Amino acid sequence: MNYLLTGLPKVGKTTLLKKVIEKLKKQAGGFYTEEIKEDNVRVGFMIVTLSGRKGILSHKDFKSKFRVGKYGVGINTLDKIGVKEIEEALAQKKIIVIDEIGKMELFSKRFQDIVWRALDSKNPVLGTIMAVKHPFGDKVKKRSDVKILEVTRKNRDELVDLLLKELPS
Repeated sequence: MNYLLTGLPKVGKTTLLKKVIEKLKKQAGGFYTEEIKEDNVRVGFMIVTLSGRKGILSHKDFKSKFRVGKYGVGINTLDKIGVKEIEEALAQKKIIVIDEIGKMELFSKRFQDIVWRALDSKNPVLGTIMAVKHPFGDKVKKRSDVKILEVTRKNRDELVDLLLKELPS
């Protein structure tokens, strides 16, 4: 079974994901995203792999044909770092962490392909997915092997324990 977290922005999906990763006994591979802030103002997002690689996924100063709001999106960074990390996790039979299946990431065809390969694999996938409608995201949410968990401020702590019980260790 694959587990995807969804919910409102800033509800704590990535924080919950990181707590589960910390406690997993079986190794995981993949990536999560972190905000990039300057003077306490968000200016972009960093991709951080579980093996320690980092790159800028999006930034307000990026000149890119791929944009979400004020952010230009660095598809090459996602493909070189994020997609590669998921490929490695697949090969090593690890739990695959994907944060996030969202608008920025879905500009990449390579990312879409690796998400589908991960979901089709025997490796469990733990990730986050945007709540809003999107053709690819909606297709993922409808899969019979995907369990969608809505994260709220009230349930986010108990979801850590639920996921730790459900995921293989």
